[in-house]
Amino acid sequence: MDIVVSICIGVGLSAACGFRVFVPMLVMSVAAMTGAYTPSADFAWLGSYPAVLAFGLATTVEIGGYYIPWVDNLLDTIALPASAVAGTICTASAVTDMSPLMTWSVAIIAGGGSAAAIQGLTTVVRGASTATTGGLGNPVVSTMEAVASTLLSVLAIVIPILAMLMLATLVYFSIRTIRRWRRRRAERAAALASRAGPG
Repeated sequence: MDIVVSICIGVGLSAACGFRVFVPMLVMSVAAMTGAYTPSADFAWLGSYPAVLAFGLATTVEIGGYYIPWVDNLLDTIALPASAVAGTICTASAVTDMSPLMTWSVAIIAGGGSAAAIQGLTTVVRGASTATTGGLGNPVVSTMEAVASTLLSVLAIVIPILAMLMLATLVYFSIRTIRRWRRRRAERAAALASRAGPG
């Protein structure tokens, strides 16, 4: 059961990296320092003052960058590989009582995979916001992402199972929303093509 809970913690934190790379790292670091979270022995450095300061600064810069028009889209291209790496680290730090091979396999597949999947969804949502509002709606999207990352990170440490349920619900509604948006776009394109007529 401990292994299942630790995997839930890791995957929850990793998914939160898909919204913001450094927010989960900061939450994890603060939790480790206060004793609310115990990382695996190899990641004990997460509970140090230098780690908290570094992740705090990185989080501030990252969140601020997402409120600058067009820079947010640029950050999305960088965030995809960065979130996968951060997600892998989050899961590896949470999983205990497993062999190194199993730990890193779970970390790369479940941790890095969930972070990359969520980051991919946020990129689509931001692209849709940019296309439909000219970027004016992007600050709202950025705020929602930062809140989701913080909430999911805290839940992953405090109530891991609830974090997994929240993640599953979020993925379900995100996929539904994206499909609906793509369908409407295709219908609009078809309507424009039919109005233009042949030739």
